[in-house]
Amino acid sequence: MRTLAALFALTASLVTRVQGQETHVSSFATAAVAADHELASQAGAEILKAGGNAVDAAVATSFALSVVRPYSCGIGGGGFMVIHLRQHPRTGPVTTAINYRETGPAWVTPTVFESDPDPDSPTHGPKAVCTPGTVAGLLYALEKYGTMSRAQVLAPAIRLAESGFLVDDHYANTAHHDDLVLPWFAKDATRRDRFRFLWDRFLMGGRVKVGDRIHVPEQARALRLIAEQGHDAFYKGEIARAIAKATDNRLTLADLESYRVKETPVLEHSWRGNRILTMPPPSSGGIVLAQTLAMLDRRDADLSRLVNAKAHNSAAYIHLLAETFKTSFADRARWMGDPDFVDVPTQRLLDSTYLYAMADAIDLSRTRSPETYGTPLPEDGGTSHLCVIDAQGNAVACTETINLIFGSMVAVEEFGFILNDEMDDFLTRTSRANAFGLAHAERNRPQPGKRPLSSMTPTIVVGADAGVRLIAGGAGGPRIISGTIQTLLNALAWDMPAGDAVRVPRFHHQWHPNRVELEPALEPGDVPAGLRDRGHDVGQRKVVGTIQVIRRGKGVWEAASDPRKGGKPAGY
Repeated sequence: MRTLAALFALTASLVTRVQGQETHVSSFATAAVAADHELASQAGAEILKAGGNAVDAAVATSFALSVVRPYSCGIGGGGFMVIHLRQHPRTGPVTTAINYRETGPAWVTPTVFESDPDPDSPTHGPKAVCTPGTVAGLLYALEKYGTMSRAQVLAPAIRLAESGFLVDDHYANTAHHDDLVLPWFAKDATRRDRFRFLWDRFLMGGRVKVGDRIHVPEQARALRLIAEQGHDAFYKGEIARAIAKATDNRLTLADLESYRVKETPVLEHSWRGNRILTMPPPSSGGIVLAQTLAMLDRRDADLSRLVNAKAHNSAAYIHLLAETFKTSFADRARWMGDPDFVDVPTQRLLDSTYLYAMADAIDLSRTRSPETYGTPLPEDGGTSHLCVIDAQGNAVACTETINLIFGSMVAVEEFGFILNDEMDDFLTRTSRANAFGLAHAERNRPQPGKRPLSSMTPTIVVGADAGVRLIAGGAGGPRIISGTIQTLLNALAWDMPAGDAVRVPRFHHQWHPNRVELEPALEPGDVPAGLRDRGHDVGQRKVVGTIQVIRRGKGVWEAASDPRKGGKPAGY
């Protein structure tokens, strides 16, 4: 029996700081949730304490995030969920992936944006919206792998929508300093009228600040309808009609009614005796993660040498990892898309002979020209993440998005939520990178029913003892991938506790543009000079992803929310 003092110690929260923000790290004896908003983590923990499993808690957390992180995710978006259940009363053990990524509406064609004179059409306004999948995906997961009712898991989110929530630092800073929010509105006064609900309600007429209370009683009404009527409330009924109206019928009732969730086997990779469970295409993150780990496996002596020398985030370490990223992101750009529409050569991209050859080509003293990275195979043919661990050791990693900050900015006013702008994750214009600077192949052109390529990387690591070792994932466009990989390596290769694994500064390389980007904390000292000496173009990136993680410690679950977004974990 643990004493009361011991239990208190197990749930004590450690707060450290990075880049001027607090890192909330907590250890829990039994179960934990790590999300990028404290109220959402508490919603999931409430469900766990009431006897729900990891899926129940993940669904509750996601619906809560829809309320309190309206610029990152929500019921107007989509996502991916990786589930690893050691036991379930109906299904027994199960490991699976649920794809509820948004899909192209019926009006779209592969080249429809080529002649569109509005440069913002794939990112702002009705044309940017794809068919949302979040509600369908969450309810699918709940009904098949959860244990609680819709009313139970939606109750915390409904309360939050009714009572409102306080604007935190991340919300206010994002609104005022992200180029796609208030600075974007300032460039054209007509945008305030065009996106009036967002301007008035979520931005408070451009004056939103920390401590303001945002009320969305309309979303409470939507969530109640979903709790009462299920899937059809969103995809056939009153909410569906409101979505069609908000998009000028670009998204039709037929688009919504025909939306389907896809369940698929996880992408599994072995690394250092662990099973890495992650998301297959149309997520690109899983393949990039697996490729990177395979190349590091081949260069394990180099990685181990750096670890033994305590050379974390040295120029040598960043160079080694950036060189693997360049191969993986080159393959991402050339070969990946929705496997229901194009042939994604997953097996060949993960072939050890190919990846070991790419690893052998890494020169530790010098980078190479961009065209030498990736496979020469012939052609054949504002996001949010949450982690949950429950009392039985069941785990969920779930990443969801509406793409850019506040998505398309189109509000479904009657129900208080923002619709996605996932059209920008397709290749909408020839030879033009998307808003994240990512290049895409022709195979990622928009089509009706097609899901755009994604960087979301929800990941669960299972150890040799069959127990969960780590749950991770994040937000931030392509920086999701590099941030998740670095956090995983921090925890497993560098043996960092969860708080340190997400706190330490990060870096990013996505092949195109050909530049390694450093968070500000890496710029002092000799790191930039060491990278330039190896031939890298070096730039700055204020934030490389925002990562949530749960790590198995000694008798406890260490849960950490990334200080870059200001969340806080919860559990018991």
